[in-house]
Amino acid sequence: MESELTVIKLKPIEATPESFKEFGQVIEASPDGEEFGPTDAQLDLSKGIPRFYIMNLQNRPLKFSTITHHASVTQCLGSIGGHVWYLGIAMPSLVDLEEVKNEKGKIAVQSRCGHFYVPPAIDNVHVFRIAGPKFIKLNRGTWHAGPLFKADAMDFYNLELSNTNVSSCALKPFSL
Repeated sequence: MESELTVIKLKPIEATPESFKEFGQVIEASPDGEEFGPTDAQLDLSKGIPRFYIMNLQNRPLKFSTITHHASVTQCLGSIGGHVWYLGIAMPSLVDLEEVKNEKGKIAVQSRCGHFYVPPAIDNVHVFRIAGPKFIKLNRGTWHAGPLFKADAMDFYNLELSNTNVSSCALKPFSL
């Protein structure tokens, strides 16, 4: 028996340092020579070899049916040229199995990567609009879908670990 899909329309939220802080950071231009501080990307690339590359994406319309997270790394994404793009987002939900055993109602899932998480509820998924010369840093474990955009193709710079796409854990289906 096939499950019925539900389509939900979400109103995009403009990504600002304030609106995005629960999920990561919005990094904007700063003067050359400024010392490292809290408005700089607070990265965790300690569990592998960093990979910084230009990612060419094609045909990524403004809809998604899966969502993923990276349990071991922060991730940075930005459009080359500052074009408008969108990202589906939900709070990180990595959990310790003992924590889940002590809380009734929480159902933890063990990923193929070995860590445990609680799948995000559809009501907890948001869509952010990112525009201009900025990038976003996703906190470790933040659920995300995208980048999504209206153009036929876009290039993005991406900072993650060299094995992020091998060890990421997608939740399918996740119908929105």
